Amino acid sequence: MKLNRKLPLLVTLVLGLLPAETRAVPRPEHPRPDAFRTNWLSLNGEWQFEVDRKGDGLARGLASGQDLDLNITVPFCPESKLSGLGWGNTNYFENAWYRRLVDLPASMEGKRILLHFGGVDYKTWVYVNGQLAGTHIGGSVAFSFEITRFLHPGQNELVVRIFDSLRSGLQTGGKQSRVKSDGFNYTRTTGIWQPVWLEGVGSCYVENVSLVPDPDHSRVLIEANVNGADSDVKLVAEAFANGKLVGSDSSVGVWRNHRLVLNLKTKRLWSPGDPFLYDLKFTVYRGQEKVDEMESYFGLRKVTIEGRRILINDKPVFQRLILDQGFYPEGIWTAPTEEAFRHDIEMSMAAGYNGARLHQKVFEPRFLYWADKLGYLVWGEFPSWGFNYNPTGYAAYLTEWTEVVLRDRNHPAIVGWCPFNETGDRAADLQQLVWNMTKAVDPTRPLLESSGYTHSLENPEVRDSHDYVSNPATLRKHWVEYFSGLSDKPQLPQRYRSSTAPAGDSGVPFMISEIGGIGWGTDGGWGYGKSPTNSDRFYDRYQGTLDALLDNPNLFGFCYTQLTDIEQERNGLYYYDRTPKFDVKKLHAITSRLAAYERGDPGAPKPAPDRDLWRILAGAVQDGKLCTPWRYSTKAPSADWSGQNFDDHSWISAPAPFGNGEGHQVRTPWTNSDLYLRKTFEFKGGEISRGAVVICGSGATEIYVNGHKVFGMGKRNNRYLMHDITEALRNSLHPGRNILAVHTLQKEGSQFVDVALLCQ
Repeated sequence: MKLNRKLPLLVTLVLGLLPAETRAVPRPEHPRPDAFRTNWLSLNGEWQFEVDRKGDGLARGLASGQDLDLNITVPFCPESKLSGLGWGNTNYFENAWYRRLVDLPASMEGKRILLHFGGVDYKTWVYVNGQLAGTHIGGSVAFSFEITRFLHPGQNELVVRIFDSLRSGLQTGGKQSRVKSDGFNYTRTTGIWQPVWLEGVGSCYVENVSLVPDPDHSRVLIEANVNGADSDVKLVAEAFANGKLVGSDSSVGVWRNHRLVLNLKTKRLWSPGDPFLYDLKFTVYRGQEKVDEMESYFGLRKVTIEGRRILINDKPVFQRLILDQGFYPEGIWTAPTEEAFRHDIEMSMAAGYNGARLHQKVFEPRFLYWADKLGYLVWGEFPSWGFNYNPTGYAAYLTEWTEVVLRDRNHPAIVGWCPFNETGDRAADLQQLVWNMTKAVDPTRPLLESSGYTHSLENPEVRDSHDYVSNPATLRKHWVEYFSGLSDKPQLPQRYRSSTAPAGDSGVPFMISEIGGIGWGTDGGWGYGKSPTNSDRFYDRYQGTLDALLDNPNLFGFCYTQLTDIEQERNGLYYYDRTPKFDVKKLHAITSRLAAYERGDPGAPKPAPDRDLWRILAGAVQDGKLCTPWRYSTKAPSADWSGQNFDDHSWISAPAPFGNGEGHQVRTPWTNSDLYLRKTFEFKGGEISRGAVVICGSGATEIYVNGHKVFGMGKRNNRYLMHDITEALRNSLHPGRNILAVHTLQKEGSQFVDVALLCQ
């Protein structure tokens, strides 16, 4: 049996107050090949549309019975050319309304009717015949409402109200511009930007399916909800390989949660070189009557971690990823056709890549279907840029990301999750929430809590960094030294790593997840570094960049920036219109050559834990309980203030870090210029082979041990750095009680200071 997951459907649209005529529907394919039912109707096409400048459309009666000012082609946003409006970034607005009339097909009579939206940016209210059917918050993921009780025979009115406050900082927007296309930000997307469709289902129907492949036991574990209150309900799941039934199971019960196990008679793994997909059919019975049938698919594969390696079906696969931001010249966030999804993947593979970071955007299920079908590895991401990490918006962020994981967790092509990109330290608390939630919903994939720079997990699964250095020799040297530990300087322990420092080597799988970005044809735009003057220099730099990472056995992959140009960013391997810039076969030869990782070349041993290397004499905030309170004063003390005999009992006791709350986790406010700190610590004695101070400070700072100056810096430092003070510490430290004293002076800008004293 071969299931039909992608048959395009041309339908007759009945448009409000427009002449009835047969039209070719834009994007006519079923939007969810992983959840396909035959009884569906595309609502893509022409809708009425109106911008609501004052946000008073509800009061003006736009929820029902009112013609709107304009027409728009759904599912394309008004900023796009394909919408028929083509506003670009010239018309920023927050409120808008959509309206259309629809006749239900005869096939849906007597059925429960679901109204589906693939994606609407950002908040949505849906009215059916003047009644509110539901609301949704979040611009990146699908949602649906059952509208059966709002419908009546004949023509029905659908009205959609949207609110998209991109500039508020309380919602995600990814690379959408707030004012105009500039730098890293491009034409924004407002309102409906993915397909809209109706679906007729039975009195009970299957939804929210979880598929966990178990290749080791040649089976797939299934959890599925059955929506409906019927009694005597049975859910049957059947797996097919090349049309032949190879496994089935059933579950009987009146409650919604069903668990099934499909033991497969035919075992064929899904892998990048052989992306075999099993067809899957769910059938819901009430007694002997079939009340629902849904078609899906799955791939039999697992992703595991072994030391520094990420394995796919127990085999190391070097991940040659391309940065794909999913923008299209005429559709912006929306692909003009389904074929565009496949074409983008094939362009990437033609250049030697086997996957992509789906960067700062949640891609449509149709794209993920083609990734599954073509064996293309992807990391699922979230458009975190634009969010200001105000706790007011945490609930919406967490809820939307949860919906993303629930929607996409069954795709075999997704080999990792990454819900943040290039965040600062202030995102740490939200990252912890998102990490725990993601692992609860999907424990089957590696999770990178944030790509590039800031990493908040003490015991990570995977690590990465971004490195756009233009000189391939420098890039190679950097990452060889990083894993070798050959530097004469003391290595900053992992726990102090901050927003502008790459994560320390923790012995887990590591990739350089942004490299290259070599500009080409950058007149009126930009690329990373100085653009090559001719194609030979481009190829030299491209090959040198990739070779530096292909030759490093400690890396499981890299991600090159990027697949195509986007508006003013001119560093793609293809132009924005998808025509190639270079000899694609030559790129393929450079990109696809065997990596040291694939050869099994030996890598660096896993480093010892931080606390095994360093004794904490006085801890910073990352040292937890060892970060004891300081006594502090903002007034200049007497000359002996840094020594053991000074009486500091009149000073205030408070925890570090000290500062004004900008960009760091401040525990004690400090807003004036001078700050004096003192604390006692114990030293049990013994030989000191190395001493170091770790400091993050916003101004000139001096550090004393028992009245002896051991370190000083004359300028601000906005991240934690380690400094060797071995000789000074040997000369000032003694067994028993010691005094650590700090004076920092901040005359302008934000305030912050935190200090740790370590020895070996």
